[in-house]
Amino acid sequence: MIQTDLITEPKMYAIVDIETTGGSAKLERITEIAIYLHDGEKITDEYVTLVNPERNIPYFITNLTGITNEMVEDAPRFYEIAGKIVELTEGRIFVAHNAKFDYSFIRQEFKSLGYNYSRKLLDTCSLSRKLFPGHASYSLGNLCRELSIPLTDRHRAAGDALATVRLFEMILEKDSDRTAGKSGLTGNTRISGLNPMLDITKIDSIPEEPGIYYFYNEKGELIYIGKSRNLQKRINTHLSNNTSRRAMEMRDMTADISWETTGSELIALLRESFEIKENKPFFNRAQRRSSFQWGIYSSTDSSGFITFSIMPVSGEESPLSVFTSRGRARSRLESLAGSYNLCRKLTGLYESEGACFQYHVGICRGACCGQESPSDHNARALKAMEEFVFSARNFFLIDRGRSDEEKSAVRIINGKYSGYGYFDINDMGFGLEAVHDCIKPFPDNRDIQVILKQYLKDNKPGKIIEF
Repeated sequence: MIQTDLITEPKMYAIVDIETTGGSAKLERITEIAIYLHDGEKITDEYVTLVNPERNIPYFITNLTGITNEMVEDAPRFYEIAGKIVELTEGRIFVAHNAKFDYSFIRQEFKSLGYNYSRKLLDTCSLSRKLFPGHASYSLGNLCRELSIPLTDRHRAAGDALATVRLFEMILEKDSDRTAGKSGLTGNTRISGLNPMLDITKIDSIPEEPGIYYFYNEKGELIYIGKSRNLQKRINTHLSNNTSRRAMEMRDMTADISWETTGSELIALLRESFEIKENKPFFNRAQRRSSFQWGIYSSTDSSGFITFSIMPVSGEESPLSVFTSRGRARSRLESLAGSYNLCRKLTGLYESEGACFQYHVGICRGACCGQESPSDHNARALKAMEEFVFSARNFFLIDRGRSDEEKSAVRIINGKYSGYGYFDINDMGFGLEAVHDCIKPFPDNRDIQVILKQYLKDNKPGKIIEF
């Protein structure tokens, strides 16, 4: 069940607005900040100051806010007011209109100082969508016009923050659960930041099982596919994620969710890889092309030695295995070189004109300097290569199913993935025919091969059945 972060009365809030040199928290800086402390009934304290951003304020920003370079020249720098901001907001809920914008800038400023600034959030924009439905726009300016909220000094921190205070007071009055003595929307700092179309009750029914899940936007378009060992835990992590702009954007766009249990984590991995390639959801764009961009390759040199190298995957040659980074490929090759006592020079891990360093310290057997024959070294190199590939065998990987009466099966034919399925354990009286009949065909590819090999390396499936 999703955590609700209930706040006991009296609720204490810090209502915040900032002005900045631009729209990116990573690239731009704060030029003004206003903080109004509120006890749920009235303002109890305030703090407003210009901030020297230590960079030029663009002309169009000055046009919008009225804040000039001359105005901030003698203003305190952020590090000079950081302690005051911590003191004012400590133990309070951070309230703002489009709160993630203001919060991300303040977090980034503190991050540059080596401090992890963390507060619970309430977003008056999201809350207004729930409590004041039907408006064409939920910008602060539009809501103030339509709800008759006074708004002076638009696009200055104090003016916008005071308007947000008045809007928040209307939200507190409108929150019927709160006025009835319950926590209400304003007592739920996570749910208040979700897309207003998302059915919160649906989240409670998500199972704590392995599976694959889908996020959809307000138009019903698929925007993300993921997998997890624990569907409820992973989905709830997405719905409370403030760690990056991309994560918050995806959370804001998620208007509906669905999921499917797989029983087996391996099936979830295979399904996720296939469906991302088929559907190409917007937030999986990093996975539209294979994430495995580095490969370990083998060849035979002029002296007859099997050699290894790490290169970007090009499609022209077939690698022994692929990896998400060069560092991962090198780490794997170093492990194999150690396990099979392979010459580091012939594995591309050491460059020299003569013998490798390991030979000089008595580790390498001398393939790099003619002290070991190609046949002897190659015998170990071939054994190392066997770890990269399935042998041309036919077998099933049998794993958990979606119930106690069911098992999952992944079929490998001639070393290639051919699909997966589920079978009733009571049908095993029919032998392997029941397992073959349950398999739904799916294509093999490089990513699938890596998933299967990595899974077999890290996990032992319930059973391997050869046929």
